Parts: sequence; structure tokens; C-alpha cells
Amino acid sequence: MAYVSGASSKSGCVFCDALAANDDPTHLVLLRSRHAYLILNAFPYASGHLMAVFNRHIAELQAAQMDELEDVMALIQKATVALAAEYRPDGFNIGLNQGSAAGAGIKHHLHMHVVPRWSGDSNFMAVVGDVRVMPETLGTTYERLRAHLT
Repeated sequence: MAYVSGASSKSGCVFCDALAANDDPTHLVLLRSRHAYLILNAFPYASGHLMAVFNRHIAELQAAQMDELEDVMALIQKATVALAAEYRPDGFNIGLNQGSAAGAGIKHHLHMHVVPRWSGDSNFMAVVGDVRVMPETLGTTYERLRAHLT
């Protein structure tokens, strides 16, 4: 309830704000690298849902440089290792939504989603009931994953 009642609309870019901030736990930033960083999704589909975000504010994959793409993929690899160790999922959805027609909620700052999945999980809930089932808080998820990424 604290999460829902504390929601507010912000101006600017949430990803640029997180990148510039000096308080990673508050902004849910798990790990930073030269060209990208890992951040928990504030509106997760599953526990451990995180994103690899390009540091540079770009909207399209074709604008990314090869070293940025390599960095994002290296972070995704580290994320799946950490998620596997801590949550033991049966698989992962890993993907990028480019543009609002493709489902990009933040369409002007490129990022890739990593969503842990379990056989028989509640993946249909968001489609059928417009609800999400979350067994733990974002703070708990942050602490669990951060231990594997430092």
C-alpha cells in the first residue's frame, strides 16, 4: 500500500535521474558499468524483474554503439547469474520494447528487461485481471540481488 500511495508523476527521465543520483538503493540501481547500469523495475511483473539501461539517453537500438551493446549484454549476463542464484527461476524473458507501439513505457531511453519466470507462474494475471502478484517488496528484492552483484 505504501508503494501505491507514494506514486507520483515526475518530469524528466527516470533513468537519467537514477544515473545521476548518488543514492543507488533509493533509485534501485543494482550495478553500474561504463556504458550502462542494472536497475530494478519499479513496476515489476515478477520478483527480480530488472532492467539493463543504457547510460546514454537514446531511443532506438540502431543509435547504440557496439561498446554500449556489449556492456548491456554483459550486465544482462550478470543479472541472470544473480537471479538464478537467488531466485532459482525456470527461465527468463529478456527483451527490449522499442517505441510505444511495442509496449515501451519509457520510450525515449533505451533499456532491456530481464524477467525471471517459473513454470506455472502467474504470467496471465496482468492480462486478465490488470493485477500483479508480488510476494516481496522492492527493497527486499534489491538487498537479495545486490549481494550477488557486488
